[in-house]
Amino acid sequence: MAASVPAGSASKATPRQRLRAWMLQGLADMGKHQHAEPPSAHHGQRWWRVMCLTGVDYFSTLGYQPGIAALAAGLLSPVATLVLVAVTLAGALPVYRRVATESPHGQGSIAMLERLLSFWKGKLFVLTLLGFAATDFLITITLSAADAATHLVENPHVHSVLQGRQMIVTLVLIALLGAVFLKGFLEAIGVAVVLVGGYLALNAVVAVVGVWHVVTAEHVVTDWSRALTTQHGSVPAMIAVALVVFPKLALGLSGFETGVAVMPHIEGDPDDTEERPTGRIRGAKKLLTTAAVIMSIFLIITSFVTTLLIPAPAFKPGGAANGRALAYLSHEYLGSAFGTVYDVATIAILWFAGASALAGLLNLMPQYLPRYGMAPSWARAVRPMVLVFIAVAFLVTWIFDADVDAQGGAYATGVLVLIASAAIAVTIAAHRAGQRGWTIGFAVISVVFLYTTVTNVIERPDGVKIGACFIAGIILLSFTSRLARAFELRVTEVILDDTAARFVRDIAQRRIRFIANEPDQRDFAEYRDKAQQIRADNDIPPEDDLVFVEVTIRDPSEFESALHVHGHVMHDRYRVLCLEGSTVSNALAALLLYVRDTTGRRPHIYFEWTEGNPFAQFLRFFLFGQGEVAPVTREVLREAEPDRDRRPRVHVG
Repeated sequence: MAASVPAGSASKATPRQRLRAWMLQGLADMGKHQHAEPPSAHHGQRWWRVMCLTGVDYFSTLGYQPGIAALAAGLLSPVATLVLVAVTLAGALPVYRRVATESPHGQGSIAMLERLLSFWKGKLFVLTLLGFAATDFLITITLSAADAATHLVENPHVHSVLQGRQMIVTLVLIALLGAVFLKGFLEAIGVAVVLVGGYLALNAVVAVVGVWHVVTAEHVVTDWSRALTTQHGSVPAMIAVALVVFPKLALGLSGFETGVAVMPHIEGDPDDTEERPTGRIRGAKKLLTTAAVIMSIFLIITSFVTTLLIPAPAFKPGGAANGRALAYLSHEYLGSAFGTVYDVATIAILWFAGASALAGLLNLMPQYLPRYGMAPSWARAVRPMVLVFIAVAFLVTWIFDADVDAQGGAYATGVLVLIASAAIAVTIAAHRAGQRGWTIGFAVISVVFLYTTVTNVIERPDGVKIGACFIAGIILLSFTSRLARAFELRVTEVILDDTAARFVRDIAQRRIRFIANEPDQRDFAEYRDKAQQIRADNDIPPEDDLVFVEVTIRDPSEFESALHVHGHVMHDRYRVLCLEGSTVSNALAALLLYVRDTTGRRPHIYFEWTEGNPFAQFLRFFLFGQGEVAPVTREVLREAEPDRDRRPRVHVG
């Protein structure tokens, strides 16, 4: 719940109390949308407007992608970019069109893989992917801020003032981003449309002017072609080298995961349903395809003109075109005024890309961690999380010295891991659907992206290091939170079938006595001996009714679940309530409280002590939902019902 200070006592609150109340006040605008009721399937925005929302991340890479390509491939940059475009259109695009079909509510490929895996291995796998997703989003923030700072510092109007202050400018931009989110930030599709439209228009002007200079200066093409042939020999050799350096250009693949994440904003057909939003899926496919085609065209043209028109030394660290190749051309061929306008547009879209990434980061974690019981209470408020992420962004910026090129490897790793996981997810989905052709095709794409990911990791391990830090942090915090919340009443609702409801009504006429039984053979002797033992240990008269309660564990890694109760008469004599839940103790406590509330009578439950080491038994409870049931059930009841006079009674013999 949001922390607040009553109006009447606000003046009496200490500064520390007021600060705490402000920090924990509510959730972000994104969080409100995340927890709000989903809109009906046909409401939303036109797909091309939503494309601009993901485009602030995807298209903004034009600010630094040509320079990174030139550094990685040199004269071969246009050829390597063609390979990137081929992988984009023939690999990433088909994969994410399938993801849009399989996961139309914005959960993306992580949710697809979550459905394919169960138990703790599924949770750990999702936490690992969340670590790489956090790497992707966080490096988007730091890299975009660093490149925005580069465009600002290198602008001729302020260069003399800001020269050598790249780090300070980057940190200021990140701090400004954090300040906006601390005040409250809502992604505005309208702002994204203006930014993306203006930015693409300016890039189109620069690209056309660049092509014109290449065409009119014929020696430029011949000089490049001659140098390329001298350096690499034959065309097959060029393609081979381009394939080798392609992983370094993987930044050009960013944006696909964001593209499916924004699907809920897309307008659907009037007859769409939430179960099958056909119009929304069609719109998402148009979004993904159009964005990929636009980006591919720009990548091919810009890599060609920047390689041919910009001297190679200018791309190197400290060079005038490093991290700002198109801005360099805009100043060089269109004048200082146009170049400044281009710089401003680039800085704006790069900053908004960081805002979009932070919004995505704040939205992504609540989709999974609270469901797993793996979110600390303060993580429900946006402001503490903003401070955490901004602090980490400061640290990453300092580690990489606000260098765009140095952060490229870490960014590419996050992007490639998510795309590779998406390719694997759709391969499995196609296989399960019996689509042999698609299965083979997606399997080949998966191999390509796995190769690209591994190659990128080997050459530039920074991404894995940062990803590993995020994974370790997420897992540590998640399991610490899960441990702290182990004794919560984690049942969302209790559902009784007709037989179980009749049992409860019958015993409510007398003292309600339950026997907790761990089912074994479930034969007549088991129930007879158990009942005799419980009566003897607790001096229960023979005429008093006893109802057995047995819990079947479904998936102990689930944190919250509904409790289904089925009634059975075993061996024509013994009444048994069979429960299905994620833990024995929480299920029993939920049943006892439900019976108390529906009958108005306080129930009693009887246990036998479990043999074994208490610590080992607690680990069994934490991991497998079993362990020492009696004391844990009592503790769950104590936390759920502070009033001892209303708390169901637990007896152990």
